[in-house]
Amino acid sequence: MAVPDPHYWHDFRSRLVIPSEAFIDGQNTPASDGQTLTNHNPATGDVLADVAACSSEDVDRAVAAARKSFDAGEWSLAAPAERKAVLQRLAALMMEHQEELALLETLDTGKPIRDAFELDIPGASGCFGWYAEAIDKLYGEVAPTDGSNLATITREPVGVVAAVIPWNFPLDITAWKMAPALAAGNSVILKPAEQSPLTALRLAQLAKEAGIPDGVFNVLPGHGHITGQALGLHSNVDCLAFTGSTATGKRFLEYSAQSNMKQVWLECGGKSPNLIFADSDLDEAAKVAVQGIYFNQGEVCSANSRILIQREVKDAFVERFVAAASQLKVGDPLDPSTDIGSLIDDNHAGKVRGYISLGLEEGARLALGEAPDGKEKGAFVTPTLFEGVTAEMTIAREEIFGPVAALIEFADEDEAVAIANDSIYGLAASVWTENLSRAHRISRRLQAGTVSVNTVDAIDFITPFGGYKQSGFGRDLSLHALDKFTQLKTTWVRL
Repeated sequence: MAVPDPHYWHDFRSRLVIPSEAFIDGQNTPASDGQTLTNHNPATGDVLADVAACSSEDVDRAVAAARKSFDAGEWSLAAPAERKAVLQRLAALMMEHQEELALLETLDTGKPIRDAFELDIPGASGCFGWYAEAIDKLYGEVAPTDGSNLATITREPVGVVAAVIPWNFPLDITAWKMAPALAAGNSVILKPAEQSPLTALRLAQLAKEAGIPDGVFNVLPGHGHITGQALGLHSNVDCLAFTGSTATGKRFLEYSAQSNMKQVWLECGGKSPNLIFADSDLDEAAKVAVQGIYFNQGEVCSANSRILIQREVKDAFVERFVAAASQLKVGDPLDPSTDIGSLIDDNHAGKVRGYISLGLEEGARLALGEAPDGKEKGAFVTPTLFEGVTAEMTIAREEIFGPVAALIEFADEDEAVAIANDSIYGLAASVWTENLSRAHRISRRLQAGTVSVNTVDAIDFITPFGGYKQSGFGRDLSLHALDKFTQLKTTWVRL
């Protein structure tokens, strides 16, 4: 389906119903204390809605509803084929409401409507469909005992699962957590980022329409230091899955230790390297590297923000990279021809500009982009490329989470790998070479959860996604994601 034109989206916006209440035990509800948070369109600054800001009392209500539904067994003990049919209906409903969900996502985050419509909504729907198909294809095990004993190993849901979701891909990452958790039979509580709660709230309504029982899927918008913290500290939450910053991930580990030692699964920050060797197809490498850092305004945890280039082809690469990046259109997120929309809010855009200023102060040079003059306003930041970067500079070490790339030169394989691995993060990496042996050698040596060869950020439902080091642990996507939301039971029978 072709993406409708800007006039269509702006007209749709005038008719759009914005969800604003929490969703607890199958019902839309305001926060117990009446508190709200103001939700803005980052591209325009316009107020979208005053959304419920859930308190610790609301968390208690949602956890109680989730526990009651889990213990009742209407979902947790349902036949796999029943859960499969419901999740398939949910996936279909998401596509029936593709335009509405895409518009909510774009208004909430500032991302281009083309990306929301063509990628995010189909991707989230596809994720629910994939795990729906997996439900009745998971088998238990029989251990190799002697003839007088029978030992079986079965998977059971962990119970009440909380998920805390970031603002860069709200619906996609919701699906990454919720689809396997629901498929396994858990009851779930979703806490969307305070900047981007809208698609999560609409998804809850669609989940009820699809047939998910009351109490099984709850959504609590609110502030991280209130709603998120209360979930992290709650002793009746059995498992918490989080995507976001490394600093916040560490806090959830502390909350687990302070409460009930709940399982905590983290997908945290990244500073992913993109290693480009002299024998690469430089035209393709440059074109794809542009997408690797500027897609979704650079607000991607696995963005290839460190571009490592072999010294002898550095100038040729920069020329191609700048030419490709200069074709990107920055503008109205509701225009399907826009490639780069706004960042999530003015504050974050200011932080990104601060990194650009710091890079210049530390001696890096701009090959693309403009030096901030302190007068900028709004949440738009143009694509930026630094050259003359050394591995010790701040822009080469800290996660900027914006459209800013740092170009670092290397001489040979050993230096490239040393620079790439010199990071607290290990989420993803890319390698560009026409030498198959080199591709294997480098991939084995890189400390990253996903290594993409002659492409960037290779992500699919069929392969696990997650990090090494302070990028976290546990895996989203693939059947391995079910490991986070199930526990193994051994049943030993003496015959």
